[in-house]
Amino acid sequence: MTVHPSLEPYADAWTHSIEAITELVLPLAESEWNRATPCPGWSVRDVVSHVIGIECEQLGDPRPIHTLPRDLRHVVDEFTRYMEVQVDVRRHHTAPEMTSELEYTVIRRARQLRGEKRDPATLVRGPLGDQVTLEQALRLRAFDVWIHEQDLRAALGVPGNWDSPGAHVARDLLLAGLPKAVAKGAGAPPHSAVVLDVHGQLEFMRTVRVDATGRATLEKSPSLGPAVTLTMDWETYVRLAAGRVRPRAVADRVKAEGDPELADAILAAFAVTP
Repeated sequence: MTVHPSLEPYADAWTHSIEAITELVLPLAESEWNRATPCPGWSVRDVVSHVIGIECEQLGDPRPIHTLPRDLRHVVDEFTRYMEVQVDVRRHHTAPEMTSELEYTVIRRARQLRGEKRDPATLVRGPLGDQVTLEQALRLRAFDVWIHEQDLRAALGVPGNWDSPGAHVARDLLLAGLPKAVAKGAGAPPHSAVVLDVHGQLEFMRTVRVDATGRATLEKSPSLGPAVTLTMDWETYVRLAAGRVRPRAVADRVKAEGDPELADAILAAFAVTP
């Protein structure tokens, strides 16, 4: 799809998930667009509106000029306000309007990606209008559309693609936020280690080690005598790390061994996405 090998995995993952989203929503009746999703405050229509809006921004389209209502409880900060604009401007769009705009946007973006000849280090517009590299921007888009694909699947009762290309991108991105959650969020003590053991559609084990200065790093090597070991299935890990569910709601699906207070603190800080 692209001349840059470092971009290919993200472009492939994006394509796989965006096509899955399109297939999910094309046959929906008007009422089904109003179903609630695990994404706080967003319906099926809202999730698809978000995907369309952010892809349009990646294409360089101007952001809508729009004033948000004041009664949106899930809009709590600058980031959520920024993301909500593209959603709220489409809240009254019909099903045919939504699907036609989605299909047109996907065609435009796919064409852009097929013709992408910029260096992966080129700076482009990222979240909140910040500058990020082209590689990071595409990585974030691959992650975002996969997470929202899962939001839609949960809302519509159509599970699947837990081991798709986007799932592997999501695994690496979510794990990148784990050291901060353990060391800063949970306050794990110096010279401690925390093990995450995930099974299911994707299986992996990672160790977060906290050094003498309180700095945490992520390693693939196991730890002897960790302060905490958290064991859970892949779906539960995604839902927790993406902020789709609170720890107490999935307590029966998480096995915590070691220091119970530290384990609770880690789970409380587990969500690494806004």
